[in-house]
Order: sequence, then structure tokens, then C-alpha cells
Amino acid sequence: MTKRVFSAGFAWSVIESKWPGFEKAFLGFDPAKLTFQPDDFWHDLLSDTAIVRNGAKINSVRENAAFVQEIAKEHGSFGKFLANWPSSDEAGLLELLAKRGSRLGGNTGQMMLRFLGWDGFVTSRDVVLCLRDAGLDIAETVTSKRDLAKVQAQFNAWAEETGLAYVQLSRICALSIGENYAAEKLESMMGGGDE
Repeated sequence: MTKRVFSAGFAWSVIESKWPGFEKAFLGFDPAKLTFQPDDFWHDLLSDTAIVRNGAKINSVRENAAFVQEIAKEHGSFGKFLANWPSSDEAGLLELLAKRGSRLGGNTGQMMLRFLGWDGFVTSRDVVLCLRDAGLDIAETVTSKRDLAKVQAQFNAWAEETGLAYVQLSRICALSIGENYAAEKLESMMGGGDE
């Protein structure tokens, strides 16, 4: 969660290079430990050069630790909660993440789910181009509930028709349309290097 929140708006390579500092600063991301830290702990992180010192994102770690604990109490664990949520209702899951989590709305929530291995779509620019090319009447950037519901319905139909996983359908969309870039260009766009 934290890696995706901090990666939003930053070169991912910056976050990757500082990740050991994040793990140390945020106590190995143990929700129980984080939720019991006093205000001074969080304030001191604003001057910790081992991490990206963004106050809103630092506070999101505290809030998301509490969110993860709440979900775990309700469902046995956060992992069980995600495992039991159907891919056919990613829109509902994204709404829950945006409402109950911190800074998990929009593409951040989608990318978090993707990196956790949850079977879902990502409304990247090329995926949206693919959906629009397939006749879906949605905005160039999917932000409204209306558009997200249309995207969900289309992916549900494709999953039913093909038997493919949502992540596979999303990647097929992303690779089927839009500009093609050389690997070096993609790495520079992602802020990456050695992946």
C-alpha cells in the first residue's frame, strides 16, 4: 500500500531506491506497531532523509495501518478480505478503498491491487483507449462512478466470453492499442532502470 501511495507522482525508481529506509522508518509496516505510535513519531518522519518527506503520504501510512486492522477484524485478515472480493466487482472494491483507506483512490488503488496480485483491471491510458475503441462511451480519464461501472461491465462481459482473468484482459487491452515505445523509453518513463 505504502509503496503505491508514495509512487504516485514520483519516479518509481526513487521510491525503490529508498525502500529499505521506508521499511526501517515505518517499523516493517506492522499495522499493530504503527497504530500505537505517538504523534511525535509521525512528526519526526517529516525530517527523515531515508524516506520521501511528504506529510500527507506519511500520514496515509498511519491511517492505512488502522484501515488494514479494521478490515482484518471484520474479515479475519486483510488478505482474506481481498481474496474473497470478486473481480466482477472491482468498482465496489475501489470505492471501499477510496472511502476507508487513505490516498487509495483512482489509479493508486488499482495499482496497489495489481502489485498485490489481485485479479483486476487498471484503467491506464492505453486500456481506456482500447475500451473506447471497442465502443465504450467513457471519458479519456476514468474518474466517475458512471464510467467505472461501464468499464467493470465490459471487463465482466469479456471475462465471461473468454474465460480469461481480468488482469490478462487488462494487459491485452494495454498492449493492443496506443503508442509503442522502445524498452529504454519505457524505463525512462517509469523512472526505472534495472528491471
